[in-house]
Amino acid sequence: MRGFLHFACAALGVATLVSGQESTVWGNYYNYWVKNGSTFDLTRGSAGRAIGIQTSSKGNSTIVVDPAKSAMVIVDMQNFFLHPELAPGADAGRATVAPTVETVLALREAGVKILWVQWGLTQWDILTMPPSFLYGFASNDLPNSTFGSDMGPIANGTEAGPLLMRGAWNAQAYGALWALQQEGLAKGTDFFFNKNRLSGMAGRAETPLSIFLEDQSLTTLFFSGVNIDQCVWGTLLDAYYRGYDVILVQDMSATTSPEYATQMVLYNGAGDGWITNSSDILAGLAAV
Repeated sequence: MRGFLHFACAALGVATLVSGQESTVWGNYYNYWVKNGSTFDLTRGSAGRAIGIQTSSKGNSTIVVDPAKSAMVIVDMQNFFLHPELAPGADAGRATVAPTVETVLALREAGVKILWVQWGLTQWDILTMPPSFLYGFASNDLPNSTFGSDMGPIANGTEAGPLLMRGAWNAQAYGALWALQQEGLAKGTDFFFNKNRLSGMAGRAETPLSIFLEDQSLTTLFFSGVNIDQCVWGTLLDAYYRGYDVILVQDMSATTSPEYATQMVLYNGAGDGWITNSSDILAGLAAV
């Protein structure tokens, strides 16, 4: 009955009463939000466990999410982008590791899926890669300095391997995130997706990530990683275009770009979805 009422009100564009307060319904019978004051219910009528999370968007609104329909998408937290020898200017990115670890552990306990989305190229990817990407990732004007080029050893003798190729050390998760990722994959709480473009949902008609999201009937996606204005933003934006709820976790995201690049993401991300922080997620989980 509740679902039918929501559908009817959404179709008619009118308000209804939920829990004694006037609420507006946005969407259709199968896919809808319920806005009640400054709270957005994104559970789509789920009878499961619900978690309320404070945000800094849409009038400092609270979002209510269903863990079973939600996922944490962690983008490009790899040695290439974060290790001090490969990315000496990525201090802000390295600072996101601690809150990422803490939040992943808590989200796992709540039943939220953890999705690791990273560059991981094959020889076929390089063969079919557009010139714009090949040139953009070159360290100089020579074609042999882009994707797949040998990066040589780091100071301790570890071979960094070919640039962002699958299985290479430089393409592995950075620092403590590597053990965290492997632990989650072994337990079945975490899932891993290679990508061959900035966005995890680009490069082909459907990507492993986009197929998984649809197959699992997920609706609400939290995003974090590096760089916030490039691969994180690209993946978030593609998810928004496909109709997913998108929430950026600000203190788990960073970039080496100028500050105005981050400000662009925060401004537009708040319009497309919501901005929150790991502390707000943890507080929401603790309150359940």
